[in-house]
Amino acid sequence: MLSRLHIENIAVIENADLELEEGFNVLTGETGAGKSILIDSINLALGERVSKDIVRTGSGSAHVSALFTGISKSAAQELASLGYECDDDLLIQRDISADGRGNCRISGRPATVSIVRSVGRLLINIHGQHDNQALLSPEKHVNYLDKFAGTGEQLDDYTAAYREVKGIEAELEGIQTDEALKERRIDLLKYQIDEIESADLHSDEEDELRARKLRIVNSEKIASAIASAYAALDGDDDTPGAKELLSNADGELDGITDVLTDIKELAARIKSLTYELEDCTDELREYTAENEYDPNELEIIEERLDTIFRMKRKYGESIERMLQFLDDSKKELESIETSGERAAALNNKLKTAKKKLVDIASDLTKKRCGAAKELSSKILQELRFLDMPQVEFSVNIEPLKELASHGADNVEFLISANPGSPARPLAKIASGGEISRIMLAIKTVLANGDDIDTLIFDEIDTGVSGRAAQKIGNKLKQVSSGCQVVCVTHLAQIAAQADRHILIEKTIAGGNTFTHLKTLDYDGRKKELARIIGTEITEQTIQTAAEMLSLSGINH
Repeated sequence: MLSRLHIENIAVIENADLELEEGFNVLTGETGAGKSILIDSINLALGERVSKDIVRTGSGSAHVSALFTGISKSAAQELASLGYECDDDLLIQRDISADGRGNCRISGRPATVSIVRSVGRLLINIHGQHDNQALLSPEKHVNYLDKFAGTGEQLDDYTAAYREVKGIEAELEGIQTDEALKERRIDLLKYQIDEIESADLHSDEEDELRARKLRIVNSEKIASAIASAYAALDGDDDTPGAKELLSNADGELDGITDVLTDIKELAARIKSLTYELEDCTDELREYTAENEYDPNELEIIEERLDTIFRMKRKYGESIERMLQFLDDSKKELESIETSGERAAALNNKLKTAKKKLVDIASDLTKKRCGAAKELSSKILQELRFLDMPQVEFSVNIEPLKELASHGADNVEFLISANPGSPARPLAKIASGGEISRIMLAIKTVLANGDDIDTLIFDEIDTGVSGRAAQKIGNKLKQVSSGCQVVCVTHLAQIAAQADRHILIEKTIAGGNTFTHLKTLDYDGRKKELARIIGTEITEQTIQTAAEMLSLSGINH
């Protein structure tokens, strides 16, 4: 269950701690005090999406931490599968900065928002106004029935089979194009393949051509530099070259190495240089021969580069891209030319996949039909308890014209508000108060099969009062015997039955708004119930509040 919620800098809440216990917990307060912010804070802790605007004005970041105790087996197993271990306690923390960035931790270890959300859905079930809207949307009704029927495994199998069928159908649709269009595509592919292959492209060719062109354009400069360098090394008839001069130096030093032994190392180095200079001279002679070009070669290179440029404009920004385009075109051509064989194979595969899908859908339908009657019966029992004795509730299942993503069934909840009236869709005849009670009935029935320890109801009392409100309070009290219930309410009939009553108060100081949480004692509960009952707290409303608490078994 949720034992403690710590909140910092979320909307009007600067710093607050919500302490909860087992059983039935209620939260009350004047409009605008911050009740909805508490629900937003719990959603934040559970990994749900929130706006960065939730950060309190003037604060750099917001923080919320939720402490859960007595973790259920399913939640512990989910945590273990995600690599998180827990004993009986679990701490989830989440921070969000004013610029929208944030981080999450599970028991001190970093976690992603998706991991926190996955775990959170096994810890708390929150019912708010959006759930009532979902109840008015017939397409959502199958989800309630599936949850009650426990079709999770079959639905997973169906979803996988449905995706397979849709994938095969999409592939077949791509193959079975208009024959004239297919022939035009084949002609285009053949032309493109022939053009690229005829160009005989090579991956490094363009770089090599540009390098060769650069040498040819600069051939005179290269020849002059090589000739000058060669003359400097080899000399001519009038002037000795560096090679000859270095050789002379080597000979002179050879004559004194026996006398001046210290110069042997230097003489050896100079001798080595003579050999190296001889090699350099030979290499320069070879460059002189290599620097001779065919006068037509530059024109040939220009034509080749122009061909590559034109091809690049059509088939890719580089030779590598053009070669990839060629490979892709060959594969597409082969695919089109063999499409008849592929279509036949896919049709056989589709036939098998559809049979599998229909079989799974049939199993789903059987399980739903088997559960529908039981679900209707249990919801009717709850509605009788919630002061709706004349209402008839049924789960209507009709076959769809074609299989949908959730199966072969159209599921819709129908009610008859008065004896003798035909059953009609909820959205057409149910009032706000009736919708709230029907949703509570559904939640109660589904909760019995859940492994979720905490149920949160945000203003379940919308549109009800008097005896109906008393019945809702009774039901919430009854549900709380099996799990923790937290309820935000405006009705004294509901608040009076809680095991723990928390007041949400708003104060203004220094031009800023602050929200505080206070667990009420017996006298505090009487005053708060009296405030809810009437516009002013009087002796009469205090007495009425005391009587309401007494009827709930609370006398001190």
